[in-house]
Amino acid sequence: MSEFFKPEKIQRIVIKISGEFLAGSKSIGYDHSVLEQLADDFITIKKMGLGIGIVLGGGNFFRGAKEEIKGIDRITGDHVGMLATVQNSLILGDYIRRRNYQIEVFSSIEMDRVCRFYTPSNVDNAMNKGKICFLAGGTGNPYFTTDTAAVLRAVELKADLVVKGTKVDGVYSTDPVKNSNAIFFPEISYDELLAKRLNVMDMTAFSLARDHHIAMKIFNITKPGNLSGAIFKKDVGTLIYS
Repeated sequence: MSEFFKPEKIQRIVIKISGEFLAGSKSIGYDHSVLEQLADDFITIKKMGLGIGIVLGGGNFFRGAKEEIKGIDRITGDHVGMLATVQNSLILGDYIRRRNYQIEVFSSIEMDRVCRFYTPSNVDNAMNKGKICFLAGGTGNPYFTTDTAAVLRAVELKADLVVKGTKVDGVYSTDPVKNSNAIFFPEISYDELLAKRLNVMDMTAFSLARDHHIAMKIFNITKPGNLSGAIFKKDVGTLIYS
């Protein structure tokens, strides 16, 4: 892995975390202890001098609503999901602000009274001022996941690494929750991952990362302190490289 993993060169990262993780053991909403953990983890890596962009999913609200509202139109549903990511960003951002760290929430959907409109230059300026930036609203378009949004933002902001927090330790040959014999990959190329169709992230996101040579780490976000480990330690998570 030493050939591809060069943490000393990492200056700017984009972090992707699912909305479902924010709910903890609940099926919907928020878990206070999870928000506390994430705020602490983000501040820990901010102290290391990194520029940080955070992309949150909206599944802790939208998936619960989707179960109750049968037959909802796909485009309408995607717009609801985008709004949920803004809500999640505002709430988690407040947990960080309470710890006296500067944050800024940007949205690809214009809502000036709530947060700033996303442009790469706006976020670049905020990062250069030391702010932890939330990149909400997905791509701003339906039919694209927040996985794809995270990689797109990484390309636009010239990030050195995308890290995605999951509930497993990285990339496996099959679902390790269902198959105890699943093989763990400490590192894997995008070409191999796409050929094997390993389902750990949206394939559109993987293709975009591969084409723009964006390195990625998949890691277990449920373990406190693992976020900094995924960024700086080769034995935490799976490295995906071009």
